[in-house]
Formats: sequence, C-alpha cells, structure tokens
Amino acid sequence: MNKGMLIEDIFGNKYRLSIIMKDRVDTYLHQGKRKQLIELLKSKGFKDKAVLNAMERVPRHSFLDSIFLSSAYDDIAFPIGEGQTISHPATVACQTELLNLKKGEKVLEIGTGCGYQTAVLLEMGAKVFTIERQFKLFEKTRVLLPSLGYNARFLYGDGYKGLPAHAPFDKIIVTAGAPSIPEALLLQLRENGGLLIIPVGENNEQVMNRVIRKNGTEFEKTELGKFKFVPLLKNKV
Repeated sequence: MNKGMLIEDIFGNKYRLSIIMKDRVDTYLHQGKRKQLIELLKSKGFKDKAVLNAMERVPRHSFLDSIFLSSAYDDIAFPIGEGQTISHPATVACQTELLNLKKGEKVLEIGTGCGYQTAVLLEMGAKVFTIERQFKLFEKTRVLLPSLGYNARFLYGDGYKGLPAHAPFDKIIVTAGAPSIPEALLLQLRENGGLLIIPVGENNEQVMNRVIRKNGTEFEKTELGKFKFVPLLKNKV
C-alpha cells in the first residue's frame, strides 16, 4: 500500500493517503453511531443478522470526504466525485440481503464507487471481483480499501460487459441503474442458482430486479420495489 499516494476529494483537492487515514481512525464514537445505524435499519425491517453484523463492522466514515464525516452514519447518500454517490445504508442493506450470500461465494460487483458496498460483501466472506468505469474512483478505491484491510480483485472497465474471463459467478450485484438487464451479465451467472441483483429503469427511479439462472437458457425474474441510483453507462471506458 502506498501511503504517500495522493487522493482527490470531490472538490479536486489532493491529500496524501496517510493524512486521510489519520483522520479516519475508527473511534468509540464512530462505533456507537454504527450501532445506532443498525438499530435504525432494524426499525426499517432489515432482519438478516449476517448483513447487519457486516455493516456494523464497516467504518462508513472512512469512505467519505471530511465535510460529510459528522453525518456518516445517517441513512443518507453522499457524493463521492465523478457524478457518483455512496448509497443510503438502507439501500446497501437491501441489495446485500437480496443477494442471500454464503461465505466463500464468488461475487461480481458492477460499480465499485468508493468501495463501501465492496467492504460489506468482503465482511460477509465473499470473494469479490469489482469493476469501476470511472478511472479516478478506480485509482482511489483500489488503494483505500486495502489500507482498511479489505482485499478484492479491482478492475477498471465497462460493467455492461462483466468479466467473462472470470465467470461463472455465484452472485452479481449492480450498484447503478440500468435501462435494461445486460445479457452478458445473465450469461456470467452460474447455472442452477446463480443470482443477479440489479436496479432497472431509464428515469430517476428504478425497479430492483432479482434474476435467478435456472439453467443455460432459463431465468426467473422478480421485481422488488423502487429505488434511485446513478445510471449505469455503457461503453464509457
């Protein structure tokens, strides 16, 4: 890990990673606020103990610019640069619950962003491959996450194409709204139970979809409610 690397915030200011990490120490105050966040999520109906325990261990404040630190454990989305956001904790809890993860499963994440969702998946014991199309976010997150003790396979590329060289995947999670479900992702699910979670819709609001691959050509799709995500852009790398 290069602690001397320069990290850029949403305003274009650059700081050394070592300085940023000094400001992101996980204090008892942060841990207490995470416990409060978990109680809030429980009150909203989230019950999966593995998901809630994982989210309680992830220091969300470490993924945010300093101006947002005081609200890091509110159920709010924040900008992370390049027109992207870190999702509401409730959205992260929802998508992660829907994945129905088992320890050791191979997961493809489309849209690394700041790496918060990635960290939650890793805390649950998944083997994570994660793609980001925004180069500045890719460069920042592939250094930040290991500095926090989280190790995934980081790739810069077009999420629409997935990662055919590493397929099949037990689970695929898409963290941006797509106008339709990319066929390439469906075909990279393992047969007999591979599962895709993806928000679909072209406007400001999308519908969360769960798709299960039954066999080579048979898929079962379920719509699961409305959400708001940044768009998943195609051929933008």
